Amino acid sequence: MASEASQDGRAPRRGGHEDHRRGPNQGRSARAPRQQREQTRPARNPRDHRRANAEDRGRSPEIDPEVTGKELDKQAASQLGTLTENNRTWVSKHLVMAGRLIDIDPALALEHALAASRRGGRIGVVREAVGLTAYAAGDYAEALRELRTYRRITGDQSHLPVQADCERGLNKPQKALEIAESGEAQQLSGAARAELAMVVSGAHTDLGDLEAAVLALEIPELDINRAFSFSPRLFAAYAEALEARGRDDEAQTWRARVPVAEKALGIGTFAEPEILDFDDEPADLPTVKDVLGSAATKDSR
Repeated sequence: MASEASQDGRAPRRGGHEDHRRGPNQGRSARAPRQQREQTRPARNPRDHRRANAEDRGRSPEIDPEVTGKELDKQAASQLGTLTENNRTWVSKHLVMAGRLIDIDPALALEHALAASRRGGRIGVVREAVGLTAYAAGDYAEALRELRTYRRITGDQSHLPVQADCERGLNKPQKALEIAESGEAQQLSGAARAELAMVVSGAHTDLGDLEAAVLALEIPELDINRAFSFSPRLFAAYAEALEARGRDDEAQTWRARVPVAEKALGIGTFAEPEILDFDDEPADLPTVKDVLGSAATKDSR
């Protein structure tokens, strides 16, 4: 089985999202105490309907002390160039924290993205971060609003599968199908098309059309002899759809290909473990706390 890299360019799960530890906030400005800055923040714009601008918005979450904001990838960082230096640093740090936390604490990741949005809400990568963290946290209405705005700002269509899945999450499978039938969605290929196909299959299942659920997954990316990053999930989804139609033998064939694809990609049960060997090490061995901390950091990258 040939192994090929993913073709998608998905975001802040991009944007520097890699270590998930929390710690005291050292990203605050030294110009004034926090309470004073809270009292002097700009008045709320009633025409701004973002959750980040809600009247009951809370304080920004803590930033890990080692985060500088420079961990943000170059493409994302370049979009922040229109901000003042102080705002750019603030937004960068919260975007990094949002990326670090999205897989282990989506709700907290969303709070970091919202904090970034309060100072950088006109910037595409910031709205993308809010949309994706809201999606991960299960706040589908917020995710849909933010990703629509991101799409208007940037013209990027790559998150149409996420928007469609948000509609499913809001119990609107027909809306999900309408997104999939749009001209922009029809232009998707590779990973984005595979993601959309899985959403569309689920929407058809929601509507009770099991045959359409099978057909939706029969796309060029469904290749039993090739492994892309999305292939294990695509194979599993196809097997499940076939099984729902009573095509058990075919379902078993595709389900058996899931571990084959994972092995080719080196993911899932075939991912390389982090092995720590302390034999013949000097006397100043790391403590258990040190080992667990570094392993957690490594695993999150």
